Amino acid sequence: MTKIALIDDYADVARGCAEWSRLPANVTLDIFNDHLVDEDDIAARLEPYDVVVVIRERTPIPRSLIDRLPNLKLLVTPGMRNYAIDMQACTERGIPVCGTSPGRAATAELTWLLILALSKQLIAEQRGVNEGHWGVSRVIGVGGRTIGLIGLGKLGARVAEVARAFEMNVLAWSPNMTDEHAAACGARRVELDELLKQSQFVSIHVILGDRSRGLIGARELALMQPDSFLINTSRGPIVDESALIDALQARRIRGAGLDVFDVEPLPQDHPFRTMDNVVTTPHLGGFTEDNYKVWFGEALEDIEAWLQGKPLRVLA
Repeated sequence: MTKIALIDDYADVARGCAEWSRLPANVTLDIFNDHLVDEDDIAARLEPYDVVVVIRERTPIPRSLIDRLPNLKLLVTPGMRNYAIDMQACTERGIPVCGTSPGRAATAELTWLLILALSKQLIAEQRGVNEGHWGVSRVIGVGGRTIGLIGLGKLGARVAEVARAFEMNVLAWSPNMTDEHAAACGARRVELDELLKQSQFVSIHVILGDRSRGLIGARELALMQPDSFLINTSRGPIVDESALIDALQARRIRGAGLDVFDVEPLPQDHPFRTMDNVVTTPHLGGFTEDNYKVWFGEALEDIEAWLQGKPLRVLA
C-alpha cells in the first residue's frame, strides 16, 4: 500500500481540481485542510506516508523533518522551485522532488487589487457603507502618480504594463537591471533610494534570497513619502516586518497592501490584523482556480509517473 498526504489545503480545493480517482486501488490519498506549525506535530502526521504533496511554501520541509520521515519516498510541489524544501537532504536520501508548471501569473492581478484598494480606501468605505455612512475617507487616483517597481521580471513587467494604461510614471530597480530592459518595459531605471523617495506606490517583485532578505528596512522606509503606500506580494521577509509596523503605526507612510508575511498563516494577535492603514490578503498570489487545476492535475501526473518508475519534472 502506498500512502499519499496532501497538506495545507486551506480552502479544501484539491479534491475537486484533479482526477484523483485515477490512482491505483493500492494507493490511498489523505488531504489535510489544517496547518500544523510544530515540527513534532508535522512529523507525527507525515511519518506513515510515502508521498507528500505540499502547496508552495506553506509548510517548510527542512532536513530535520526529512530525517524524521523514514517512509518518505517522493515530494511533490506546485511550480518548479520551492525554497522551503531542503533539496540537498532530499538528494542524499534519494527522494525525488517533482514540480509542476507554474500556472498563470495571477500575482500581478492581486498587486493591482491591493493598489486600488489602498488608493480608494476600499475597506474603510465598505465599512462606512455597512455602518450607514456615505463617504468616510480621503481617496486618491493613481493616474499621473509614480509607481516604483522593485523587480521587473515577468510579474513586475505585467504590473508596469497596467501602470502605463493608468498613465502612471513607472520607475524600476533591481540589482542587475539595465536601462535597456527597464525602457523595454516602459519604465525608467533608477537607484533604489531614488525610487523610494519619488514613488507614491512602491511594489515588490523580487525573489526572496540572501540579497533580498530585509531589503526594505527602517532606513528604506524612512526614505518613502508620508503619503506613499508599500505593496508586497512577493515574500514577507523581503521587508523588515517590525520596521514596517513601526512606520505604519507612526504614520510615516500612509499604508501598506500585504499578501505575504514572515509567519503564515498570520498569528491571531498580529498587529496587521487590526491596523486601519493596512489591507491584508492571505497569500492569495497565484492561488486561483485555474492554477489549482494545473498544479494538482500535474501533481497527479507526477505521482503516476513515479509509481511507474519514471519520475516527471524532477527539480534540480
